[in-house]
Order: sequence, then C-alpha cells, then structure tokens
Amino acid sequence: MSYAPQRARERVPVRTIAASIGLVLATVIALFLLVEVRRTLIWLVVAAFFAVALYPVVNWLESRVSWCRRSLATLAVYLLVFLVLGGLVAAFAVPLAHQSTTFADQLPALINDAKAGRGPVGSLLQRTNALQYVQQNQARIREMASGLTTPAAGVLRGVATGIAGAVTIFVLSYLMVLEGPKITETTLNLLAPQHRDRARRVTTDCAKSVTGYISGNLLISVICGVLTYIVLKVMGVPFAGLISLFVAIADLIPLVGATLGAVVATIAGFIHSVPAGIVLIIFFVVYQQLENHLLQPVILSRTVKLNPLTVLVAILVFVELAGVLGALLAIPFAGIVQVIVRDVWDHRRGGLKPEPTTGEDEHRPGEERPASLRS
Repeated sequence: MSYAPQRARERVPVRTIAASIGLVLATVIALFLLVEVRRTLIWLVVAAFFAVALYPVVNWLESRVSWCRRSLATLAVYLLVFLVLGGLVAAFAVPLAHQSTTFADQLPALINDAKAGRGPVGSLLQRTNALQYVQQNQARIREMASGLTTPAAGVLRGVATGIAGAVTIFVLSYLMVLEGPKITETTLNLLAPQHRDRARRVTTDCAKSVTGYISGNLLISVICGVLTYIVLKVMGVPFAGLISLFVAIADLIPLVGATLGAVVATIAGFIHSVPAGIVLIIFFVVYQQLENHLLQPVILSRTVKLNPLTVLVAILVFVELAGVLGALLAIPFAGIVQVIVRDVWDHRRGGLKPEPTTGEDEHRPGEERPASLRS
C-alpha cells in the first residue's frame, strides 16, 4: 500500500496572532468607550442638529451686514434664540405662578366641594365613584404616596443632568457654528483637489436635508398648536392660548410629545366640563392619526425631499432600533443617505451635476435634457 505524503502543517506567524488579538481587544475597548460616553454622544448629535439649523441664519447675517463678523453674527443669532426661549419660559412661568397662588388660596374650598360632590371636580369624582374608592382605600393610597418620596434624590439628579445637558448642548452648538467654516475648510483640504468640490456639494445637500427636517417639524407643531387652540376656544376651556402653546412645544418631542400634550389638554378640558373633555379626546385621536399618516409624510417629503413612504418606513425602523433618539434621527439620516446614494449614482453615470442632488430631478448627467427644459 502506498500513502500520499502529508503536507507539513504551516505555522501561523506570531505577529499575525498578536495582531488579531490586538484588533479584538481594540474593538472591545472601543465598544466599551462608546457605551460609557453614550450620553455625551447624544448631546453632540443634538448640538449638531441645532448648529445645522442655525448655520444658514448666521451665514445670511454675516453676508448681509458688512461690518458684522462671524463671531458677532453668531453671538447675535444665539442671543435671539436665548431671548425666544426665555420668552417661552416666561409665557409658562408667569401665568403658572399667578394661577398657583390663586389655586393655593382656593384649595381648601375645592377639597371641601370635592368631598361633598360639588363643583366640576366633585361631580366628576361622584359620577366615576372615585371618591368612594378613595375613602375605601385610604391606607393603600397613603402607603403609595409615602413610597413616591423614595426616588426624590433620583429625580433631582435627573433634573440636574437635564440642565447640565441643555447648557452643554447650547455651548457645543454655538462653538460648532462659530468654528464651522474653519473646520469645513480644514477637512476639505485633507482631500485631493479633484474631490473637494464634490465633497462640498454633498455636505451642503446633507445640511439642507437636516434643515428641511427641522423646519418641517416646526411647521407640523405650529399646525397642531393652532388646531388645538381653535378646539379649546370653541369649547370655552380657560387658558386656551397657554395650553395650545404647551401642546405645540410638546409635539416637537418624538413619540411621546404628542401624547403628553394631548393628556394635558384633555385633563384641562375635563376640569372645565365633561363634554369638553370628550371632544378633546376625539380631536386628539383623529388629529394624531392624520399627523402620523398624512402631515408628517407629506410635509417632510417636501422639506426633506423624501418619498412619503420612505419617511414612514424610516420612522418605524429607527423607532424600533433606538427609541426616542431613533425617531429624532430617522428622517435626517434617511435624507443624508439619499443624498450620498444619489451623488454616487450620478457620479458613476457621468460626473457631478451642476445643481444640488436633493429633490426630484428629471435628467441625469450624460443624458440630454428634454426640449421643454432646455431654456
């Protein structure tokens, strides 16, 4: 019998083994660092959104006012934003402080009326048998109330973290806008000269996509606030302007914002009268369906230049992947991907187009334009 000669087993070089182990360790360390600094990364992303939104405003002011330098234009725009935000806070804080004082004075009478079944709150408690439930379960309610004081320190830490995050985001976005031109030029200078113009076009279109998303989201919130104000005013609910302003601001928050605003407005409606509360429930159920399936896809498809189906699919997918942050990033990310993909496609078909790549286009580079579009 003859045996085929066996090939000697090749030994893997020690350098290759060490390099593989090093890559695995580097990957694990990188993932660990990403998890540890995830809060800071979220702040950076939100700050980038604000910077992209305010960047064109600063550029416009700098170009229109000859004596206005970049630093002064950035400071003026951010001071204006700060004043607007301060005005919104004052719009809530001043009436809230006034009403809190009035409410504190009337609280004993309201409690007595509620116990006796008088007034809007008392009649509501009496019709829903809530007062009877409270009287029968006083010990359990007292135990639950004492348990609510336990996580007070955690709530305070959360509030402090939120304030620190807001200040950090504001400062980061300010520095991004201020140093934006220098960072852009420095980054573009790292590229080969033949690629700089293409990179500049693509980044400009990506910025337009993000700005379109922000403006579209603001438009949807304005529509929500106006419609809510009309319904509250028709039903005679007091403080209709303040409540509708809160609903409009809450509607900017992805996923939970619209529901939060609807809950507050509905509670105010029920306190005023039961028919007003029922009408508000019907209004918000109908409106949220229209906003989710009509307003958002249509408006964002025109501002971000995305197909309505793409907008809806992007929101659903990113919500499943990253929750609230995913809902915030879904449409801008889809718009950026569209810009990059179309640029790659157009480049492969015949070079860069003379016009931006966002939005619909009826011709591609290398193809002859229709006769009706030549002039």
